[in-house]
Amino acid sequence: MSESVPRFEPIALSSESTIVAEFEADPSATTRHQSEAELEAELIRLLREQAYEYLPFTSEADLVANLRSQLEALNHMTFTNAEWKRFFTERISGEKDGIVEKTIRIQEDHVQLLKRDDGSSKNVTLLDKTRVHNNRLQVINQYEVPAVAGVDGTPQRANRYDVTILVNGLPLVHIELKRRGVDIREAFNQINRYQRDSFWSGSGLFEYVQLFVISNGTLTKYYSNTTRAQHLDEHAKAKRGRRTSNSFEFTSWWADATNMPITDLVGFTKTFLAKHSLLNVLTKYCVLTADRMMLVLRPYQIAATERILSRIETSTNLKQFGTLAAGGYVWHTTGSGKTLTSFKTAQLASRLGDVGKVLFVVDRKDLDYQTMREYDRFEKGAANSNSSTAVLKRQLEDPSARIIITTIQKLSTFVAKNKGHAIYSGHVVIIFDECHRSQFGDMHAAITKAFKRYHLFGFTGTPIFAANAGTGGNPRLRTTAQAFGDKLHTYTIVDAISDKNVLPFRIDYVNTVKVGAVVDKQVSAIDTEKALLDPARVRMVTQYVLDHFDQKTKRNQTYALKERRVAGFNALFATASIEAAKIYYNMVGRVQEDLPEAKRLKVGLIFSYATNEAEDETAVGLLGEEEFETHGLDASSRDFLEDAIQDYNAMFGTSFDTSAEKFQNYYKDLSLRMKNREIDLVIVVNMFLTGFDATTMNTLWVDKNLRAHGLVQAYSRTNRILNSVKTYGNIVSFRDLEQETNDAIALFGNRDAAGIVLLRPYGEYFGEYAEKVTELRERFPLGVQIAGEQAQKDFIAVFGALLRLRNILLSFDDFAGNQILTDRDLQDYQSIYLDLYQSFRRTDTAERESINDDVVFEIELIKQVEINVDYILMLVEQHRAAKGNGEDREIKATIDRAIDSSPSLRNKKDLIEEFVDRLSVDEDVADGWRTYVAAKRAAELERIITEENLKPDQTRAFIDTAFRDGQVRATGTAITTILPPVSRFAKGSNHGTKKQTVIDKLTAFFDRFFDLA
Repeated sequence: MSESVPRFEPIALSSESTIVAEFEADPSATTRHQSEAELEAELIRLLREQAYEYLPFTSEADLVANLRSQLEALNHMTFTNAEWKRFFTERISGEKDGIVEKTIRIQEDHVQLLKRDDGSSKNVTLLDKTRVHNNRLQVINQYEVPAVAGVDGTPQRANRYDVTILVNGLPLVHIELKRRGVDIREAFNQINRYQRDSFWSGSGLFEYVQLFVISNGTLTKYYSNTTRAQHLDEHAKAKRGRRTSNSFEFTSWWADATNMPITDLVGFTKTFLAKHSLLNVLTKYCVLTADRMMLVLRPYQIAATERILSRIETSTNLKQFGTLAAGGYVWHTTGSGKTLTSFKTAQLASRLGDVGKVLFVVDRKDLDYQTMREYDRFEKGAANSNSSTAVLKRQLEDPSARIIITTIQKLSTFVAKNKGHAIYSGHVVIIFDECHRSQFGDMHAAITKAFKRYHLFGFTGTPIFAANAGTGGNPRLRTTAQAFGDKLHTYTIVDAISDKNVLPFRIDYVNTVKVGAVVDKQVSAIDTEKALLDPARVRMVTQYVLDHFDQKTKRNQTYALKERRVAGFNALFATASIEAAKIYYNMVGRVQEDLPEAKRLKVGLIFSYATNEAEDETAVGLLGEEEFETHGLDASSRDFLEDAIQDYNAMFGTSFDTSAEKFQNYYKDLSLRMKNREIDLVIVVNMFLTGFDATTMNTLWVDKNLRAHGLVQAYSRTNRILNSVKTYGNIVSFRDLEQETNDAIALFGNRDAAGIVLLRPYGEYFGEYAEKVTELRERFPLGVQIAGEQAQKDFIAVFGALLRLRNILLSFDDFAGNQILTDRDLQDYQSIYLDLYQSFRRTDTAERESINDDVVFEIELIKQVEINVDYILMLVEQHRAAKGNGEDREIKATIDRAIDSSPSLRNKKDLIEEFVDRLSVDEDVADGWRTYVAAKRAAELERIITEENLKPDQTRAFIDTAFRDGQVRATGTAITTILPPVSRFAKGSNHGTKKQTVIDKLTAFFDRFFDLA
């Protein structure tokens, strides 16, 4: 760690800062250890140097006894044996409690009630969130969970966890290590296996783990427990090509305040695992969402939060209220989680000394359904987005309302109507969630003139600098710094893409028609736009969009999204004006008329009145601010919008219109349907191009001029991380925006940023792909067995690299017809790859586990071209029709090849083959298949019930629930209700072994029959 930090303000140097100002690695650390055992020993040595207590525990009895003594010490009390048994059973290790319940207990319910033997009650604190250093940190390693029986009754290997950090005796941080040179995704996969096999076992204490750390010594990352839990939850549903949206992509690097990642385990241990840093992360910088997902803030989010808190305290001490020195702004690029950072800042600021109120100010358009749910959890009714200021006034006068969420518009109205209100002289922190142009005009001046003892902070992804500032309005309020003060922290688009927190962009410039003289400087912009709206050109653009829509949005690929299976992504079409939006909406409808209903895209339209649109977009690059007031529209535009909303109502059974309240609700409903992938394409002018986030959106079609601020904002709608298939944001531009794109990236990244922000040209990816195909064919020709472990590993590496390149190339027009590998060869190579996957993933011997260390499979990318049951049944129909004429042998071989190349059908091969053999000549294939599957499913479930002596009715109900929910629930009480009676507390009880055997058998049964009928 650097001792001298001349480049940094004192604000970043506090010994209690969670993020270090600047970190310099110890050069000797890179060669200090190589083996996994040495890596673990070094980690424990470093933790002990940092005053962690090392415990040589390996059994649950030791763990539980230590937990008791730690809670007694923290709470200055002693449990009687009866009290401890009662408290542990009811308040810590409840049978009904799983990961989510235990996370809620740590994050929101960390003070539990103990009923004492004498009838009195006492609060018992599990985690001291006020005085963090009252919490005691301990470390254990090689904690062993006893072996359980496998599906066939043979004993499996015991699970042995690498390193676990206990906080007050509870395992809250788990560290999984791999030796140097091994992909850290293997550590991620190992933790997934622990969750499946053993975290729930015994008293389930390991389900309290809040944070996971994975490392191979060289690279180290961290992530939250519910990232892992949801990954597993969705992985259980990953049938017929479903994929997780919470996977390795959601792990995070730790970093210093300059955004330099601290990747080596030694540096990570000295910073992230420093006692005050780790305790701060656990007690202050975790957020539990309304969906009960725990998010742990990333280092740049924590750094920004702490800089703001420090600025409040410093400027308060210096009595600088109401000046620029009392505030500042945070530049965190679009898509990096500014809303989460700003709201966490508001929460922590509300707890500072004499701060009376924290006003969290958002734009009305940003109060969509999801954000309102989140805000409402913290302050009931606070996120009320109507124009009335009555609720705001009541909250401002309520001493218990410390945080108030309000809109810019409502706060401005309140100030205008309530001159001399008492709140203006109170100590107030005002945080603007997105400090774009709305804050630079009259609203900003009115608010800052009314309040006296305030601190003003703003968050932005695209600051206004002198280079992209406008010429109108108050000359003292043209840049972000003029309005808010110093820049307190920066995290640019380059930082975010380097950290893989957002995706890079891939841009196609499609020249649809030569427009000749309209680009001449002498021709007005209006005339140029008229020429670009020539019907022939509009039809060409529309046809291009429809022809390439499936390709760009990857509609042949499926994944799991909120309990549903969806195909591909969705898109926005940005037009230059309301007139253009209307013309394109009509043209899309006209071109789609000739398509069958099932092939038509679900298309929406939204626009509203915007002031100063032309000046802002051409001169400054700011997108026109479209508000919810549709009365500003001319009559024909409002009538057109009304008709488009009626089309939407017919599509979704809603009842919106252009009246003020209903139009606002239309906006929210449309945004929610975009996020849920229920609509394919939305045509817009400016709405949805700023502040709108939908992870399911990957493509922006552009037929408008964009530059600077507005260009980055618009492009950034497409680059939110979702899963391993979504590798970049697609921009398809029908204007020549190449220079504007390069200039914007230079302004908001740096001059050398284009190589990071934009994907490389097609030729470079194709060249790499062609090399991999050649290597594959030469080293691993089809029909020749791949012998030896090293050769198998080499094949997996080459084919995995090929799959990753192919995933990128599929969205390039030039790749069509140039894939080199035939579909049949690709299927055959996939079959080999899947055979190796099954072999390498067996966990019944310790020898195989050692092979696993070096291998990472790209199964999610194989599932892009997943073969499903419908396709197989079509082949079966062809096979039956061809029986006896010689062609049936080839079709039968095609069926076998398709099944072997499918991850989700391989374990069903015997079922399909038996069905093909017994199918009668005149039997309907689909009906016969349903009848056959139902009979086989019932028979195999009965066999499991008999073999395991399960309760029949309860087991059938349990399985019915699993098929309804898309997974077998391995935790909670439901699984225990189907087991034969065995006391889990009896001496020598094999309750855990029996439970795991049943879970394994029912999971295998579920995997075999799910999605078949």
